[in-house]
Amino acid sequence: MSTRLLDVKNPRTGQVDAQLEVADADIVQAKAAKARAAQAGWEALGLEGRAKVLLDLKAALAAHLDAIHAALAHDTGRGKIARREIEGAIASLGGWAAQAPHLLPQGWSEGRSDPRMAHAPQWVPYRLVGVISPWNFPLTLAMIDTIPALLAGCSVIIKPSEVTPRFVAPLATAIGDVPALQDVLQLVLGDGETGMALIDAVDAICFTGSVATGRKVAVQAANRLIPAFLELGGKDPLIITETADLDRAVTAALRGSVLSTGQACQSIERIYVARPLYQDFVDRLVVSAKAARLNQPDRGQGEIGPMIFGRQAGVIAAQLQDAVAKGATILTGGVVEHHLGGDWIAPTVVVNVDHSMALMQEETFGPVMPVMAFDSVDEAIALANDSDFGLSAGVIAGSLAEAEAIGRRIDAGAISLNDAALTSQFYEAEKHSFKQSGLGGSRMGPAGFQRFCRRKALIANRGDVTPLSAYAEEA
Repeated sequence: MSTRLLDVKNPRTGQVDAQLEVADADIVQAKAAKARAAQAGWEALGLEGRAKVLLDLKAALAAHLDAIHAALAHDTGRGKIARREIEGAIASLGGWAAQAPHLLPQGWSEGRSDPRMAHAPQWVPYRLVGVISPWNFPLTLAMIDTIPALLAGCSVIIKPSEVTPRFVAPLATAIGDVPALQDVLQLVLGDGETGMALIDAVDAICFTGSVATGRKVAVQAANRLIPAFLELGGKDPLIITETADLDRAVTAALRGSVLSTGQACQSIERIYVARPLYQDFVDRLVVSAKAARLNQPDRGQGEIGPMIFGRQAGVIAAQLQDAVAKGATILTGGVVEHHLGGDWIAPTVVVNVDHSMALMQEETFGPVMPVMAFDSVDEAIALANDSDFGLSAGVIAGSLAEAEAIGRRIDAGAISLNDAALTSQFYEAEKHSFKQSGLGGSRMGPAGFQRFCRRKALIANRGDVTPLSAYAEEA
């Protein structure tokens, strides 16, 4: 059988400078068999024993931080954010380990309807969990599911995106420093075919990515009757009311829209501003957007990195072209620039937009800020909810109470109040995805751990057994 190779491009240069060997179904099944065989011993360590092993992994990641950072920065074209990904994974390992003693409710409870009865839970982990992670935050979005799954007692196989695979080698080296994880944590490289083979080999699947691919994952999982935890696309709105502080609103809108070059599912992609503030807000946003710098040719300077996946630059260009053809005006940015072979887009402010445009309906995944005025709070909420997506949203108002009242009416899983895109900074609040933005339990909080266990009920009768005669029909 011939080996299939995939080319890997450098996002800063557009040049193919690496290849990966695609794992076929036989390789995936072999890794799955090894992981399954090791799972019982891993589960037997108990919650606290597994937490200690995760602390060993934390130390290993810290020891290999520079090597992982170099590869991850190469994958994404980002330096500071790549380092924060690793530091975030290290912090997450420590955080989950610290929570371990409190994550699973135990003990007997007396029945409310019948005091003879008592019940107790048993938490049974899925033996093998698959994690398919995307290219925009390669390490973060691999570990966000992997860490709690391991802690729960599952074996895990990670399949990272074929667009950003370089970090896998140094990550594997770090994992190799933790003997207890050698078989229970596996890495497999490949494309969509490898991902589908992984779904066929596991007992539960976690996927982060597009709605289109998420549907395929969901169908494949449904065919096998295994759970699918899906975190999909977003088209996050930001509502700015008439009472909002403009400096705060501009700062939050810009960061929430263009951080990571907008390549994050929680990025702000629609901005709705109360009409009395609209022009002043737009003017200030344009000034701030123009001040943001592309970090080329020196990665150490500037705030805006390259498009990691060149195909996404074409999506953004097409959306902008459609918007302009329908009457929109681009005030700054708006052009896909080519520097040293990579694709770059400066922060882009677009006005005269409406919901007939793809720019206001489809996920953009780039540093584009379409701004639209509204005349009433009811109108703003209707516009925010006019979407197939419901991942997250933001509201900036003159008071927390005002922002909260609006946020409670928005159909999305997490609402940032008086800021934007807070789910990239705060991970403790449990949330669900609305509409087409996902499926399955919360990634955050204790529920993000408990979803990797099936809950068994032990029901005890502490009184007399009910005889069959008690159910005799009346004469």
